[in-house]
Amino acid sequence: MGGISNQDNYMTSSSSSPPFLLQDLSERQNIRAFHCELVQIMSFAWRFFLLLLVVVGQAAERDISGKDPGCVCGHPGIPGNPGHSGIPGRDGRDGAKGDKGDAGELGTCGAVGKDGPKGDKGEPGASGIDGLKGRRGEIGERGPPGKMGPQGFPGPLGLKGLKGEMGLQGPKGIKGDVGPVGPVGPQGIIGDQGEKGSPGPIGPLGRQGPKGELGPPGHKGSLGYRGEKGPKGETGEKGPKGDMPEIPQSAFAVGLTAQSKLPASNTPIRFDKILYNRQNHYNTESGRFTCAITGAYYFTYHITVFSRNVRVALMKNGQSIIHTMDNYQNSEDQAAGGTVLHLEVGDKVWLQVVGGQLFNGLYADDDDDTTFSGFLLFAE
Repeated sequence: MGGISNQDNYMTSSSSSPPFLLQDLSERQNIRAFHCELVQIMSFAWRFFLLLLVVVGQAAERDISGKDPGCVCGHPGIPGNPGHSGIPGRDGRDGAKGDKGDAGELGTCGAVGKDGPKGDKGEPGASGIDGLKGRRGEIGERGPPGKMGPQGFPGPLGLKGLKGEMGLQGPKGIKGDVGPVGPVGPQGIIGDQGEKGSPGPIGPLGRQGPKGELGPPGHKGSLGYRGEKGPKGETGEKGPKGDMPEIPQSAFAVGLTAQSKLPASNTPIRFDKILYNRQNHYNTESGRFTCAITGAYYFTYHITVFSRNVRVALMKNGQSIIHTMDNYQNSEDQAAGGTVLHLEVGDKVWLQVVGGQLFNGLYADDDDDTTFSGFLLFAE
């Protein structure tokens, strides 16, 4: 009873406490009521156990003595009053943290999230390890001789060479000057008659004799030197106007539009924007140019690359002549190609995408163009 009065006093003194203290007090009262019920149950169980021991003991005594005293077990007495409430236990909320529970089952795979924004460009990575030394390349063709380099500095004076062999006799020297006249010697003895002297100089030309008879024709002489250029003659009269020669013509220039961009692959590209096609040698329905004049032609194309890669080929009668490829990066790119072809009458030339729909990024709009053109250089 004293414990109950203390509890009432505690409740009375705590009536003016904050709400969270009142909640704590209520929880403690519930714990105490549970302790009281537990004590009553344990007391009842203890009494039942003692009564069971008494009954078992009496039955054992009857078996030993063989006598039946005629005693009958009475009904159990009235349970006693419950004992006083025990001291409240510790608050379970501040107990030690329990062991970690078992891992739950793996959940189902969630939906694929949206692509996040593109991150900033990372810093360049460190330089990789140098690879193995490659094979030595084949010796290339000898290049053209380089330009004449500057004159080098004179080298040091060489050592004195060995004495050379005796050279051949040199040519006869120039005749020396006449020496001074010596003194007059004594008159000599008359010598023998000398040899006939050389003929004297030709005398003066005599008077012209009479004309002789015509002799036989002589041998044809050698070609003489070219004479000097004569004076420029007078300008002649202007002749009549000649006929104007007919110059063969063949040319075209076409392009894509917003409707014909990103064309199909492995088929002639149909350029539907006509820039020039006066001779009608380019067919907009088939996308092919047909040769009407035998000769040399020049073909060229300019491509705006956007949204996809590009791989095109210039075709002649179904045979690939040249290829052009460009990989699309982030923004618009440009690609071009051109060549000279010899065409016969009836040959066909066109441009087409090769490699499937992943390589048909030929683009055109109001600000960007993709064009194809060709023209005759000269007829043959």
